[in-house]
Amino acid sequence: MLKGIDPLLSPELLSVLRAMGHGDEVVVVDANFTAARLANGRPVIRLDGIDLGRACEAILSVLALDAAVECPISYMKVCNTPDGYVSSVQEEVINMVVAEGYATAEQCEALERFAFYDRVADSQVCAIVQTGERRTYANFIFKKGVI
Repeated sequence: MLKGIDPLLSPELLSVLRAMGHGDEVVVVDANFTAARLANGRPVIRLDGIDLGRACEAILSVLALDAAVECPISYMKVCNTPDGYVSSVQEEVINMVVAEGYATAEQCEALERFAFYDRVADSQVCAIVQTGERRTYANFIFKKGVI
């Protein structure tokens, strides 16, 4: 164990987060996400039994977000909903991000489902963290900044 490090952060996950550079991205997704197919050889780190909010809380406790971009946080837009709609799980994560001072709600952008998949397949993504979250559309991308 390390002092001050959330015990949810495994050695593998800490290694990935530490190795990421400015502008690199980590994806945190629900249990239904097609992580294996979209990983393209990048690590898929499983956090079975852990909900999305708890995983995001642990990751953001050590990951600085990119202040040089308008929206360092992206999430998958729920299909067939009006712009501005957020699901309960998305609202929970966004509220946590704001409450902890990691970003503002305006710095969180909704991406259409297939645009989200395309972004995950992009080379800027260093790893996919797949949680045990059962609620749908519980998929976020965090862009790393500098300290």
